[in-house]
Order: sequence, then structure tokens, then C-alpha cells
Amino acid sequence: MRPTGPVVAVVPARAGSKGIPGKNLRAVGGRSLVRRAVESALAATTIDAVVVSTDGDAIAAEAVSAGARVVRRPPELSGDEASSESALLHVLDALTATGEEPEVVVFLQATSPFIDPADLDAAVTRVRDGHADSVFAAAPSHAFLWRLGADGSARAVNHDQAVRPRRQDRDPEFRETGAFTAFRAAAFREHRHRFHGRVELVVVDGAGAIDVDDPADLALASALAPRLDRPEPRRVRPTARIDRPEPGPDDHAPDHRPTTESDAPAPNGAP
Repeated sequence: MRPTGPVVAVVPARAGSKGIPGKNLRAVGGRSLVRRAVESALAATTIDAVVVSTDGDAIAAEAVSAGARVVRRPPELSGDEASSESALLHVLDALTATGEEPEVVVFLQATSPFIDPADLDAAVTRVRDGHADSVFAAAPSHAFLWRLGADGSARAVNHDQAVRPRRQDRDPEFRETGAFTAFRAAAFREHRHRFHGRVELVVVDGAGAIDVDDPADLALASALAPRLDRPEPRRVRPTARIDRPEPGPDDHAPDHRPTTESDAPAPNGAP
């Protein structure tokens, strides 16, 4: 694989999962979730390299097969309480140790199976050109939200409950999908959080804005894959040979790996 360039995508993918055992290796449309994330990033023209952070041998092997590099995550950053930020900082430290300093980081979640490379390019462009410090994926929403009070009663959150405007008369709000966030590496190190400075969003297709967290999400994503997946094969860049790790004790579960198969204005009014 060519050396890390100014833009690196990082995909955190732990081996452990309570909602769906072996989740990151489960298949949607014939490809594992981690492979789908790697291939989406590789298909983006602005991303120079993809790194998967994992503690699992099978995930590491799948990531390398898909065209990514692997940074092995230590046990203290692999538990349920470990934050995504801690995994990202660990990857940046690992790259720094080899003399590589990314300018822009794109954090991708493998649990978002329908990431459009064009959306990644839009986010990276906003950050790299200085229009925004952090850009994340969001889907438009016209939902009327409610919150339960201490007495159990329902209270309106984002609307006047006495007024019911038509959908076409309401400006949309935007729901964070979790699919990706782009930001400058130096600013992320300073703030230690992905949302800092001027925050913008890239509006993504709500039809594919699924976060796979339980079996129902996985079933929905699998049902949508024939309609949402692109018919043409994704472009995968050639990589140097990286030895695959031997299976470890965390990979005794069934292996669900499938076989391989212009600077637009931001919606929130930035230039």
C-alpha cells in the first residue's frame, strides 16, 4: 500500500459485539460490514489510505483483503466503555510512530453499510479547503419529537404541540447518521473530540442512513442492499502484501465473511 497521504480514513472495528455477535464481519449484500466501509473509502477520490483499528484477527484479515492497513488495538481500548475518539487517537499515534502525519482524518463507522464515496469527498473537500473544521453525515428529518416528563406525560421537543404545520411548510432538521465525520488531525488532537470549531454537515440519502446495531437493522440493510448498492464494482487500489495474522481466541465464532466482490456549498450556508 502506498504511504499514508494527507487524507486517511479510519474504521474502528472491535471484535466484540453484544447486539450482534461478530457484527463487523456480518454480510450485507454479499460483503462484510468492515469490507463495505473500506471499499467505500477506497472509492473516494480524496482519500489516500484506509486504516482499520481492531483487536480481532478475522477482522484484521478481512480489512487487509479489502485493501486497508491494520492497526491492532490494545485490550484497554477494546472494551465496551472505550470511546471512538480513543481508537482514533491511538491510530494517529501509531502513524506518527512510523513518520506519517495525516492532514485530514475521515472517521467511518463500519455499521453504516451504505456510505456513498461522493459524500466522503464532499466532507473532505469542505475540511481541506478550510470551509469547515468538522463535517459529518446527516439525513433530513421532518419528525415531530416528544420527550417524557418526570410525571410520564409527553412534551413536545422541536415543535409547538398546538400547531401542526404541513410537512412542506416545515424546514427540515437533520439527524446525525454516524456514518462518517471528517476533520483535521491536528485539531482533533488538540480538542480530543470530533466536533470542534466550525461544524458543518453533508446531507446524505435518508433511505440508506442505517446504523446496524441489532438483528432487525441487519435484516433491513440486507433487504435494501439490492436497491441501494451500485451495480458497478468499486475501485480498489493495489496494495503491498501484508501478512495476515493467525486466528486468535476472539475469532472462534462462525466467520460470516463473504467472498470479495466541485466543492458544492454546504447546506448550512457556508461559502
